[in-house]
This record gives sequence, C-alpha cells and structure tokens, in this order.
Amino acid sequence: MCTNEWTRRSFLQTAAGTGVALSGAAALLRPEPARATERTAAAGTPERVVLTNVRVFDGQKLTAPRSVVIDYGVIGIAALGARTVDCGGATLLPGLIDAHIHLTDVTTLEQLAGYGVTTAMDMACWPPTLVNSLRKQAGLTDIQSAGIPAVAPGSLQAQIPGFPPAGIVTGPNQATSFVAARVAEGSDYIKVITGTPGVDGLDQPTLNAVTKAAHGFGKPVMAHATTAADVAMSLLAGIDIIHHVPLDTALTSAAAAQYVSGHRISVPTLTIMEGFANLGIPGLNYAAASGSVAALHRAGVRILAGTDSNHTPGIPVQPAYGSSLHHELELLVDAGLSPLEALRSATALPAQSFGYKDRGAVLPGYRADLVLVDGDPTTDITATRNIQRVWIRGIEYPPAA
Repeated sequence: MCTNEWTRRSFLQTAAGTGVALSGAAALLRPEPARATERTAAAGTPERVVLTNVRVFDGQKLTAPRSVVIDYGVIGIAALGARTVDCGGATLLPGLIDAHIHLTDVTTLEQLAGYGVTTAMDMACWPPTLVNSLRKQAGLTDIQSAGIPAVAPGSLQAQIPGFPPAGIVTGPNQATSFVAARVAEGSDYIKVITGTPGVDGLDQPTLNAVTKAAHGFGKPVMAHATTAADVAMSLLAGIDIIHHVPLDTALTSAAAAQYVSGHRISVPTLTIMEGFANLGIPGLNYAAASGSVAALHRAGVRILAGTDSNHTPGIPVQPAYGSSLHHELELLVDAGLSPLEALRSATALPAQSFGYKDRGAVLPGYRADLVLVDGDPTTDITATRNIQRVWIRGIEYPPAA
C-alpha cells in the first residue's frame, strides 16, 4: 500500500471509527456522572395523561387524529382520572433511536433526550463502571453498549492513550476469552474494528473467530467498516450489523445482495461520513457513501439511523448528540428512503434489531417514550425537528431550545 493511501486510511480509521473510542479514554480523566438513584429525585414524575386530537405515527403509518393515554410509564388504554393535553392535530412519534453513538457522561443523555432520542446504542465506551453508571437513568435516554471494542495489536486504536489492553485481540485463539470478558462486564453486543490486516484492523480469521464466539454467547456483532474492502470482510465473517458505509467506492449490487442473503443490517452513519468527506481528504467521497445507501435500499437491506455522535478531543468531525439524528434522517431521504422509511429506521426497525419488545411503536403496554412534533414527518422528514414535547418512560423532558 502506498504511503498516501496508508495516510488516508489511517486518518479515516482513527477519526471516523475508533478515534471516537477516545471518548472512553477521555472519560477516564473525568469524574463519573451521577448514578441513576441520585438523579431520580431531580427527574420529573410519571403521571396519567391523555393526549387528545393527536395524529400518531404508530411505527407503520400515520393515523387520523385520536387520543393516546400515557399511563405513568407505559402507553395505556383507560383515560379515567388522566390530565388532558390537547395536541391540536400535531404528530406523535415513538421515541427516536440512534443506533450509533459514543457515550461520554450524563450530559450525553441529556442532549439526546432534548431532541427526542429516547434510546441510543453506544459503540465503544469504557471503563464498564462508566457505562453502568449511565444505564437506567430516570427520565433520560436509555442505552445499550458494546463496552470495549476488539482491535488489532499495533493498530492505531491499540495506541490510543488509555485504551484498555483487554481490547487488543492478537489472534483467533483469544476470541473466546475476549468475548467472555465483555459479556461478564455487561456488554450488550460485541464491537470489532475491520481494516487492513496488520495495519489498522483485525485479520479475517480473527474476525471470524470473534463473531463465532459472540454468537455462541448469544450476542450480536457490530463491525466498524469504512471501505468496500472492510465491508467485504465483515460480510464474510457473518457480522450482524455493519456500521458506516464506504467512502472510497460505492457498494455494488452484488455486495448489497450479500447483505440480504446473510440477513445483515446496515447503520450507514451518513452524518459523519458527510463530515469526513467535506474535509477534502483525497479519496474520501460522500457520493460513495450515499450511493452505497441507495444500493442497499434498492436491494431491500434493513437500514438503521445512526450518527456516530461523539465529543472526542482531536477528532475533526463531531456530530452533535440528538440534533444530528434529525440530519441523519434527512440524508437517508436524500439517498433514496421515503420519509416513512426514514422514520422506521429510527423507531420500529432499530427496536426490533436490538431486541427491544417494548418500544419503537405507539402501542398499549409499550414504554411511554414519545415525541410530539408539529407537522407531518411522513411526508416532510424535516418536521421531526419541530419538537413540542418529549416523554421518556412517562416522564416529560423539556425539548432542546
């Protein structure tokens, strides 16, 4: 590989992918956020509320105006004794889900909540005590986390100051112990970094072994893949959810067909792909990313909305928590999804993909994670930005100004 190509790939791998894992290292230098029990007293109180004259995107379609009952923490049926809120014909959405972020502290959750992101999937954060302190925060965004990702020895990721040695996987023989340790720490899924073997990513046998071990523990696998070659390795390994899309060349219809035949899921993170392409680095082309999404969509691949939001020092692209998800939805529509499909990519589909059976739709018995917006986002996706009210498990959270 020529020096210019190595430099380009090194920058991309460090910044767009695992550089955001620096959030874990940076977190080691900060005091841990308040525990959930400490914040509960400051959070709002769930109550019984009936929302009247509200159109509902129920995860499948937009309904005519009707009433929805928030019965403390869940969607209810009986409105007896409920406080009434006339929504004036506004649209009620299930709480939005960002399928790719990087946690830092409780402020992360607050920023997400203010923009109606009520669930988020963290893709690299450590130590485990930090991750656990951010779980189940009353009235704030709910999370899952990969914890520590698997990286190659000698890679740029392994050289990040503070990166835990437990994340360095030297070969297939370490796959099972790596996965077992992450499971013991509470990781909800396993994250791996793909790339050129021996330069910036795990080799194919190690990817295969980590994937097999994770599946043996009943855990899905997430891959960081920012080039067409990375995607090919991820598909060959049988990885479940492939994060990012190539910035070097658009995925072919044949590659998209492999997603379909293997039941693979895509989280394109177009927001951060756009950001890196706009830096003017030779070889990074946003048209490749957008074209990849178009190819995946035409093939019928499940696409989830994710932003790669981070606050990592030294990383030139830092999508803002919460607000960037609305931009992501707009980019997905630009790439060929309909507004309704984009909404599903941030509600019903990520809920299903990450094993949630209590969110992603507005149905009786589901969590009262709800976002009230002005306008009709099923025809104009930008309407998701017009947030009037947010509820997280029945607790109302003030929308971002």
